[in-house]
Amino acid sequence: MREKANLAVTLCNDKEEIMAQATFLDYPNWNVAKQDDWVSVFRELDSDIPCTPLNTLFMHLFVAVDEYSVGCCKEILRTVYKAVPELHFIFLIVPSYMSLGSTLITVFDQVGNIPCLTYEEDFAVHMCHRHSHYPQLHVRKARVEDHDDLMPIFMRYDTILKETYGEYFLAELIEAQDEENHAVVCEVEGTAVGFMSVCSRVNMQLLHECFDLGPFHGLCFPHPDDVLESPQDLSVRRSQDAELRSSSQGSQKIVEELQEPVSPDTMENIQGNIAREAASEEALTAVHSGNVSEPEDIEKLSDISTGYAQYHHVSSRSLASLILPEEPVHFRPIYRGASAAFCIQLFCIDEKYEARSLDFMNFVFSLFSDKNFCVISLPHLTPEFFLIQNFVKMVPFNTCTLEQDLYVFHRAGLLKSIDIRFATLLDTPGVENLVSTLMLNKSILEDLDHYNKARKDPDGTPLQAFVAEVAEQIVGIAVIRNEMDIEYIRSHYNIEDFIYFSHHQREEHGHMHHFALNPIFRHYTKFFLKEILRLGFKSCLYYRVYPKSREGKFQNPYAHSLTSALHYLVPVRPRRQIVYPLEKLGINAPSKAVSKDPMSYALNHTNRKLTLEPKITVNAKIIVVGASSVGISFLETLVFCSHMKFNNLTLISTHGLPGKKLLDTEQRKFLASDHCFNDKDYALMSLCSWVNVVVGRMTGIDRAAKHVVLSTDKIVPYDHLILCTGQQYQVPCPTEADISQHLTNREVPNSSQRRYTGKVPCNHFTLNEEEDCFKALTWIRNNSITTEGNIIVYGNTIDTYTTVETLLNLGVSGSRIHLVQPPPASTITCINNYSVESAVADALGAAGVTMYRDAILAQWNDGLHPDPIYSASFTTPTKPFRLQCSMFFSFCEKNVDYETFKALNDACLVYDSRLVIDTNFHTNDIAIRAAGSLTKFSSRYYSNEWTHSNFSSKEVGFQLAAAMLHLFDPTLEPVTEPPANLDRLIPMYKGAKIQGGILPGSYHYLHIAKPAIPTPLEVQMAQPNYGLELVTGSAKNGTYFRIHINKYKMVETITCLSREPFPASNYIRLFGQHEQLLNNLCARYDENLITDLYSYFTEPWCLALFHDRFIDLRKELRQILASKEEEDLPSIEQLAHQIEDEEINPTEKPRQYLKRVFEESIYKTLVERSTLDYLHYNRYHLPMYAWPGII
Repeated sequence: MREKANLAVTLCNDKEEIMAQATFLDYPNWNVAKQDDWVSVFRELDSDIPCTPLNTLFMHLFVAVDEYSVGCCKEILRTVYKAVPELHFIFLIVPSYMSLGSTLITVFDQVGNIPCLTYEEDFAVHMCHRHSHYPQLHVRKARVEDHDDLMPIFMRYDTILKETYGEYFLAELIEAQDEENHAVVCEVEGTAVGFMSVCSRVNMQLLHECFDLGPFHGLCFPHPDDVLESPQDLSVRRSQDAELRSSSQGSQKIVEELQEPVSPDTMENIQGNIAREAASEEALTAVHSGNVSEPEDIEKLSDISTGYAQYHHVSSRSLASLILPEEPVHFRPIYRGASAAFCIQLFCIDEKYEARSLDFMNFVFSLFSDKNFCVISLPHLTPEFFLIQNFVKMVPFNTCTLEQDLYVFHRAGLLKSIDIRFATLLDTPGVENLVSTLMLNKSILEDLDHYNKARKDPDGTPLQAFVAEVAEQIVGIAVIRNEMDIEYIRSHYNIEDFIYFSHHQREEHGHMHHFALNPIFRHYTKFFLKEILRLGFKSCLYYRVYPKSREGKFQNPYAHSLTSALHYLVPVRPRRQIVYPLEKLGINAPSKAVSKDPMSYALNHTNRKLTLEPKITVNAKIIVVGASSVGISFLETLVFCSHMKFNNLTLISTHGLPGKKLLDTEQRKFLASDHCFNDKDYALMSLCSWVNVVVGRMTGIDRAAKHVVLSTDKIVPYDHLILCTGQQYQVPCPTEADISQHLTNREVPNSSQRRYTGKVPCNHFTLNEEEDCFKALTWIRNNSITTEGNIIVYGNTIDTYTTVETLLNLGVSGSRIHLVQPPPASTITCINNYSVESAVADALGAAGVTMYRDAILAQWNDGLHPDPIYSASFTTPTKPFRLQCSMFFSFCEKNVDYETFKALNDACLVYDSRLVIDTNFHTNDIAIRAAGSLTKFSSRYYSNEWTHSNFSSKEVGFQLAAAMLHLFDPTLEPVTEPPANLDRLIPMYKGAKIQGGILPGSYHYLHIAKPAIPTPLEVQMAQPNYGLELVTGSAKNGTYFRIHINKYKMVETITCLSREPFPASNYIRLFGQHEQLLNNLCARYDENLITDLYSYFTEPWCLALFHDRFIDLRKELRQILASKEEEDLPSIEQLAHQIEDEEINPTEKPRQYLKRVFEESIYKTLVERSTLDYLHYNRYHLPMYAWPGII
């Protein structure tokens, strides 16, 4: 029952003991009316009770400790009425012969009897009214004598007003009321508990300059001289929308803008706080990845306001912190009509009655009968209180100078007569009008037509269409289908973070395709979703966000209208998948519904439990600079906090968000991978749905004003700045040595610390991101590099090898590739494994690639103008050499970009070869944090050899987000900062450090290791406590598999080199596992039972180890062994400690003793049961395992 309840309330005492629990649903608790048609039954019962789905819930369960049951019941009801402001009636239905008992009878009154639908029996209907527990507030004009009641409330929150305007400022404000200024109070039992001051004078010019008010016609009354479209747009519109415009003249215009999947050339979807919370609800902007922003089509949904608005197409773009080079000037409408808005100047209410804040609005609108909008501006860090949760947040322009957010509420938003029902054929004209300016309006109307004709899709999938109606006008539309891929969703997404899957029938899962709602009624979005679930007999809804395609403008088979309800859904984390050896498994492989590989998409979800659950809103401006793996991991962690909504997440990046699939997945990648994220991961996250993206480069930080300066001299303000720019390959600076003098390396100056300041040659490439690789690939194809000209690859990192292999794979002859390696900075090579290095060197030789070692770049073009590069000269320890060059790849040592360094240095952030941070990621500015290879720990930790570069970037980003969440999430336990004198230990992260790629010879390479200070492999193996090395196959034959087992019998290092592709994600899961868990790996290896580790780890027994929830099973089993299951006996863990501490001395070997105790006690049964439950519950992923009853 709780699983499908709309609201479940549990009451605990101060000892966290449960005292009472109640469950509420939106339909009757007995079969006295259908779930989707109970309203008429209850209105027939008593026409004086105006119950509607909006204001009514049904109590299905109440339990309490007898001694405190009455008090608990009243407290729960008060909490429910406070949590759901629209709620007025709670019904309880019981058989007529049954008594309510001494508790419920005190709060419920019987209002009549109704018959059962299925058998002859009457049921008594009992009702509990809001006014008995948390009544609506009485609102009236303020009087001077209210001063004494109100001042304690004001002083509780703020003393600035009193200090600024004097002790009696409130009384003076009340006395100064006139036709333009009003003061109102809400009272309880004659005592004023809240105050609101409103004024009809609004600086419309300032608001028009700072905010995109187009969706609400500029908060002005329509005027014949209004300029709503640019001349260019107007000429187009005349040919397209003449009839639409003529029908809307002389009326107020309200538009909700939505964006559909954008064109293939757009690199980012800008979506988030500024766009998400605006009146346009989904006013998104797409940006181009190049140096010029290219406006893309923006879908606009024209909405109506009952009695106040008709339709109009507003050709304006709203954009807050998005700033691009050469940004075009966007047209802004000119409104010449009178102001239609009044503003709230001052508002305060007792915390006890805060949930009734909206009670003010009816009264204040009655004071301004000629106004349609109420506006309020607030500092953006103001916590979201109850009143503004019903307002619409407006989109500021990028030139906005106000440090406040603007919220708007329309008079029509007070209407409570909203009706959600199934669509009918008669609704078609209204829906057509509603969606007339949507890009995908044809898709919506086609689905509506299919529903009206057959109630199903052409392919037979059941279809449902719902409309929201106010005063006989259509203000919303939603279309859902039955979710036919629910097995795939369960197996590929962590949907069970939100539901108990087995409690939901297959037909109760719905797939939302379209959702559009007038922004005036935005605060009814959750109600709309709740009604869809009730009327459609669904318990769960899913909404998919597909990545953009590069081939066509839309993903035609998958095109959805972007739902304006997205922010009321929760993003669902994707699950890590096992790579199955399908041929070896045969009939024991998972079903095709689980193992299929359709187009990846991000999944969003809601269910009955979430329809009344509020989210914690965070308006703080969190700016992330750099789309590195650390930055992406940080953003991912915040976005997937399902109980929180971050409205102001912004990423500043040179190329925007990664994951654009510029290089085909089958092609070789120029760069090696750290296996943190790939293109599929980006598609499954859809960060563009939640994060604003600024395409640009940071060139300055103004710490006093708290804003980032971009290369265009535009600014992006921040409250919290996160620096994750990492390090990049830099253009090498030639030593300018004249090789005609036959100089050697010792005779040339060291240029490694010098920065190249000249023009970068057009055929010189430093590859740091996918965009750089795409540019190089384009250059190769456009300049016939595959057939003529030499290519120089300069550097000694692993990326030089992957680039050479890519060039070979593209068809470049090995004889025209020159791999030039500068003198190494240390004795540790990039691969650090002689066997692998030898195999790669042999492959390079076989391909005809020429290698040069210890060579330092001396000159380009013999010291002449270097653009383009025709030749490159190098010095060596012996004699110099010169190479002809058509293309030059540089992979010299990575460093912090100069512009980034200058921005940090000019901002007076402590920089010591890297940006200095403490163990909590703080720089010397409390508002600026940093992480990744950009940083180093402060010298006070005496750990200069340890930096974030030694750890997994994904884990560092997660830990950075975890550290910041304590600032925003009240559900987390507060962190106790250690005393300054004890803060001397740096954090040690345990995630594996991974690198991989395809090396010359078409060798697929993977190296997994624990975080460590780089040390030559030979030195590591010489240590007495090194452990064991298990190796099968040969590197040269492409069958090399090496596992290092440490002294604790744990897998510490894995190295693979294979000519055949292998499941790298599976092998990553082996890291940190005990060798016995790997089917007694060491013993089998010693007995020569394992000749090929590749084959060994494709056997069915090990697939559970690769399962994403196997770690949960390990934790559960560990908890069982650590728990004291029998009172008289210690736990297995306690026994092990006692043996280790020699508190007990068993006669047999400790291992045999513990095994005997385990088998003779209840622990064996508990472990077996837990393991079998795990296999049974995850059988859709692990059908190759048998369990009792399967045979």
